[in-house]
Amino acid sequence: MGFPRKTLFLLVFMVLFTNHYYSESASDYTTLVYKGCSKDTFTDPNGVYSQALSSLFGSLVAQSTKTKFFKATSGSGQSTMTGIFQCRGDLSTSDCYNCVSRLPVLSDKLCGKTIAARIQLLGCYMLYEVAGFSEQVSGMQMLFKACGATTRSNGGFEVKRDTAFSVMENGVVSAHGFYATSYQGLYVMGQCEGDVGDSDCGECVKNAVQKAEVECGSSTSAQVYLHKCFISYGYYPNGVPRGHSSSSSSASSSSSYSSSSSGQNTGKTVAIILGGAAGVAFLVICLLFARSLMKKHDDH
Repeated sequence: MGFPRKTLFLLVFMVLFTNHYYSESASDYTTLVYKGCSKDTFTDPNGVYSQALSSLFGSLVAQSTKTKFFKATSGSGQSTMTGIFQCRGDLSTSDCYNCVSRLPVLSDKLCGKTIAARIQLLGCYMLYEVAGFSEQVSGMQMLFKACGATTRSNGGFEVKRDTAFSVMENGVVSAHGFYATSYQGLYVMGQCEGDVGDSDCGECVKNAVQKAEVECGSSTSAQVYLHKCFISYGYYPNGVPRGHSSSSSSASSSSSYSSSSSGQNTGKTVAIILGGAAGVAFLVICLLFARSLMKKHDDH
């Protein structure tokens, strides 16, 4: 009895489909970076705050199909709420919407009905606050940092990184708020909140760079988020992956970069390669097995 061709086809389809699906799911712009939740919650017996917040979220998500930065207000009187969303400058419009549309659910899940909250994903963030929220945050205040593994490069790495930082600091000003570039194996990115002027943006990014140098030292990757800007970088000794643009000087860029400053992309890339190799090996074994069975059938 020969090996059923339909079964062989299904095995091949499963291998190819599984690898394709895994590769697609490796995109990480919707990965949670951090959350910031006020300790105070609003009492809402009549549901006016919840209604205002729901309306605010709806406005922000709707605008994410048209722009990468938007401010909105909802409600009235004491129930007035203001909110902002921003997408990373290199995300496409569809990716921006896909990122932002996840934030209302995450905000409710992670923070509940607090009077102010900020949810940061790798590709976008959203924040809101109830009118009269008194906690004012400096634009230069560091909200979050993540430092990757360190390297022993006898100063060579730091020189490359600082050069890349310098290019980014100038680029984010001339590009009006978003810039990404690669330099000798380093991929760096910087972005400011959409309504920050060029001069203030340059100062914010410079401040973030200084914090990265002090806080993360010789780490080969890092993310530093200040209230009004963020920077990230990743070091690829064997060359920056093709998915990373060589340079991006416009906030309307739609390249497919996914930040890997936390080191996650490297691991995912290795996993994808290993998964693909295993899939190919499995496919070869299936084909050889089928050939063997078919040969035995012919011999009889």
